[in-house]
Amino acid sequence: MGTATLGQKNHFTPALGNARISAPPEKTIISPRYCLYARKSSEEDERQALSIDSQIKEMLAVAKRENLEIVEIRRESHSAKASGARPVFKQLLEDIRRGGFTGILTWAPDRLSRNAGDLGSVVDLMDQGFLIDIRTHGQRFTNNPNEKFLLMILCSQAKLENDNRGLNVKRGQKTRVEMGYRPCLVPLGYLLEKQSGLGRGKVVIDPIRGPIIRQMFEHTAKQCASGRVLQQWLKEVNFTTRKGKRITLSMIYRMLRQHFYTGKFEYPQGSGNFYKGDYEPLVSQELFDEVQKLLDLGPKREWGSRMDNFHFTRMFSCGGCTSGITAEEKNKPLKDGSIRKYIYYRCTHSRNLRCKEASIREEDLIEQLSEIIDTVDLDELGMRFKLEEEVARYKKFSSGVLGQNSSPEVQSLDVRRYAKYILREGTKDEKHELLSCLKSKLILKDGEIQLEQKKKRVKDC
Repeated sequence: MGTATLGQKNHFTPALGNARISAPPEKTIISPRYCLYARKSSEEDERQALSIDSQIKEMLAVAKRENLEIVEIRRESHSAKASGARPVFKQLLEDIRRGGFTGILTWAPDRLSRNAGDLGSVVDLMDQGFLIDIRTHGQRFTNNPNEKFLLMILCSQAKLENDNRGLNVKRGQKTRVEMGYRPCLVPLGYLLEKQSGLGRGKVVIDPIRGPIIRQMFEHTAKQCASGRVLQQWLKEVNFTTRKGKRITLSMIYRMLRQHFYTGKFEYPQGSGNFYKGDYEPLVSQELFDEVQKLLDLGPKREWGSRMDNFHFTRMFSCGGCTSGITAEEKNKPLKDGSIRKYIYYRCTHSRNLRCKEASIREEDLIEQLSEIIDTVDLDELGMRFKLEEEVARYKKFSSGVLGQNSSPEVQSLDVRRYAKYILREGTKDEKHELLSCLKSKLILKDGEIQLEQKKKRVKDC
């Protein structure tokens, strides 16, 4: 074998005979299927961004110029600050994962994400090969390390702007609070008067509602008026909210606890930090403190938990004013030092504050309901079959185990006896089911439980 000299090229050619070397097959380039995503938030920080229609118009022009295939256009009016909070964008990512789209066409990177969570989801789809291309008005991002890094920087910059903007807003609010201006809606009794040349309005007393609210505090302090008395009085003077609605009982108590009327306010709510307001107080601090003492002396009820102990509420109504019936527990100390508890049912006075209908004790209530059960025809009682079923189970036990039999008359008597047993020892649901089968409504009239008498229509002669 000869040795190649300088200036000569060493060629090693395999013996292929007459065979021809074919070029490798070219890879088929699949053009991405784009979804045009346009987003616009109504929040303050994005009011300068293009509107949704403008975004779509501009990006359609880009798609036409670069011959891009747009499969679908999706719109969304939602902020991108929180991760996973946009339903349209969330569905878009899911459709990309299923193969519905392989590209996204949008106005700018911050339209896709302003948080780390959504940004990570987009980059993961690119890493897994589901998302091939992202096109914006002036940039393109593919599954390339440098381009993905640039996309993450731009979206992270948008997140940084949001975070800084939030800090700036909090700093501005704190400054306004220290100046005596609460950055919230003024309570009922005040108005916000806009002034030209100032960045904020001036808080002034409502000439119509303000004096009435001051009288409400005075009635509470001097006359020990309860919430329902105040509600009736406000109704008589035709006091309404700014939207023309009546004042609820819970709202009255919230207003009586509102420090804003004394010329100071708490911010943030529940923090214990009070600031002097830049407005005229509606009531004096002494009057406000006196009202708070009376409110603190009132009965404190644990709503919901104790009401479960009252089994006969919402089963009948007041015969005097047709209001609902509520219950309350009263304690009576005995001579031996023990305490006997009694449960009374009375009118709620929701429809007539001055209703004089007498209350009834639970033991008397059960006794009178038992008498009503004795007068009701079992065929008219909707629970008869269920009661008979329960009694039959007992009869089967009695005859099979105890060897006792009973006549049909005794069995009918046992059905009524079992109904009375439910009134005394049954659960709240069983009592409701039993009494709901009565065709006539139960009312509390003259301290007694009665069946409401239906008025008969008198025919014209």
